[in-house]
Amino acid sequence: MKRFERFLTTHPDDVGCDETRRLLHVYAEAIVAGTPSHLGIAAHLEDCPPCADELEGLLAAITEHAHD
Repeated sequence: MKRFERFLTTHPDDVGCDETRRLLHVYAEAIVAGTPSHLGIAAHLEDCPPCADELEGLLAAITEHAHD
């Protein structure tokens, strides 16, 4: 039940899927650099598994490319 309640309420800083997807590549690069700073994206990723999955894939691609 808590997961459902969490799904129904959004964090006040949550920027939503559209904004997250628009800036996800910038956020991923900031994570790799050790400087993630966009709280709205971080808040969104906590509550949106599809966007969090996209970030994981992007991070994998970035780190794989960095090792080539």
